Amino acid sequence: MSETPAVPTAALRARAEIDLGALRANVRALRARAEGAAVMAVVKSDGYGHGAVPCARAALAAGASWLGTATAEEALALRAAGLPGRILCWLWVPGGPWRQAIEADIDVSLSGMWALREVVEAARAAGRPARVQLKADTGLGRNGCQPGEDWAELVGAALRAEAEGLVRVTGVWSHFACADEPGHPSVTAQLTRFREMLAYAEDQGVRPEVRHIANSPATLTLPESHFDLVRTGIALYGVSPSPELGTPADFGLRPVMTLSASLALVKRTPAGHGVSYGHHYVTPGETTLGLVPVGYADGIPRHASGTGPVLVGGKWRTIAGRVAMDQFVVDLGGDEPPVGSEAVLFGPGDRGEPTAEDWAQACGTIAYEIVTRIGTRVPRVYVNASNASK
Repeated sequence: MSETPAVPTAALRARAEIDLGALRANVRALRARAEGAAVMAVVKSDGYGHGAVPCARAALAAGASWLGTATAEEALALRAAGLPGRILCWLWVPGGPWRQAIEADIDVSLSGMWALREVVEAARAAGRPARVQLKADTGLGRNGCQPGEDWAELVGAALRAEAEGLVRVTGVWSHFACADEPGHPSVTAQLTRFREMLAYAEDQGVRPEVRHIANSPATLTLPESHFDLVRTGIALYGVSPSPELGTPADFGLRPVMTLSASLALVKRTPAGHGVSYGHHYVTPGETTLGLVPVGYADGIPRHASGTGPVLVGGKWRTIAGRVAMDQFVVDLGGDEPPVGSEAVLFGPGDRGEPTAEDWAQACGTIAYEIVTRIGTRVPRVYVNASNASK
């Protein structure tokens, strides 16, 4: 017999189980870390691949008081889904949906004069002031306004627009470059620059509701950076922002996503059998191969070829050969689990399964990318959705 029998019950090809109870617990743990500051739940990129709307609802239920997105479209989708409260979005290009954001009571981030000019025109058209936050480039070198003359020009123009009733400056903020690298000199330098730029804005008359610079790693390790608000992204989902800082358990966090698939085939093969494209793996002896029906179209990194860990039948296996678009193979070493058996790619690690960090190490990337890239072909299955099941 060359194939093993199938398990009798039907199973999904693949699933990403999202534990909303774990997410709520993570919010409470982050609130405790940032005592005295409000917590923003960042749900950009569809909640880092976990599902923006369900995760946003769970985060608000657990005490997060702000939501954060990169794009205006993401923020507007939250409003369309009925999410209340404060929402900040920060990644804009000319011609963006400023008026829609204003009418949806969304806070928008401004990094330069072009953005202020566009939001002022949108506020005039909407007939109501825009809620704006001024972003300072304190050293990341990405989005944000440069210190010096540029910052003075933006602050002055924003205050004039506020005096005309066209904007309300609700925040001043920035973003760390290296908060996930303990002791990096840029962290202290950026904090100093942020305080200087904030002091200048306040001396000129800006009265922000919130001042914020702390991302997930700073929330966990730099209490001096918490100010009025912390922005928690990857930590919200129970993933450590850096293995050098500690494991999720070290910070009282629990991974929210478990990615699994059902074996599509189990078969015996002889020694010397090539596996997957290019035959980069050849069976060293007679063995059994298991077919896992997910691939790079589902967000499984092709860089995991020959390295990605998978738990099958209580044992860690390694991807044999190349990850293809829709599938990959694991060498089961002679074991013959039934077709349909569960293959766990990553999860919290409770059952001995790999974690997203294990996958990141195997692929030479960061755990952020592992969870965020899981594609829409993989259904999200939400568990512990009731707030009563804390």
